[in-house]
Amino acid sequence: MGFPSFTGHIAALGLGLALGLGSARAEDLMLPVPTVTIYPGDTIKESMLRMQAYPETFRARTAVVDAPMAIAGRIARRMLLPGEPVPVNAVDDPRLVSRGTPTQIVFEEHGLLITAVGAPLQNGGLGDVIRVRNTDTNRIVLGTVMADGRIRTGDR
Repeated sequence: MGFPSFTGHIAALGLGLALGLGSARAEDLMLPVPTVTIYPGDTIKESMLRMQAYPETFRARTAVVDAPMAIAGRIARRMLLPGEPVPVNAVDDPRLVSRGTPTQIVFEEHGLLITAVGAPLQNGGLGDVIRVRNTDTNRIVLGTVMADGRIRTGDR
């Protein structure tokens, strides 16, 4: 009497798709999952992801990311395990400005350009409006984080 294979047991239990075994059906839900353990603070690269099939009835415990391009280039906020769907709240945009790290403040209004050194009071990503302290005057202003890591204040 022979023993059925391990894969046969998994398929009989209906777990084949959750483990990435078997072929995907047209009605299956394809979700990006990590291929390696991703630690908090790591930048997620596309090479760290693969698509995995789940039954269309799959219900994650939280909202999950459904497109690899929505994850690639972002930062992990917590540990992401291989083969597990990535919760939406487990990834964050990369920080361009870190609290307490000196950065340049740019004030531009009606053709006038003034720059100063500031100490951000908050972390910020592209387009975030954050508070920053001008280190010369100790005055706190609001500014928008730009792509180059500077903080822009004044009229746009």
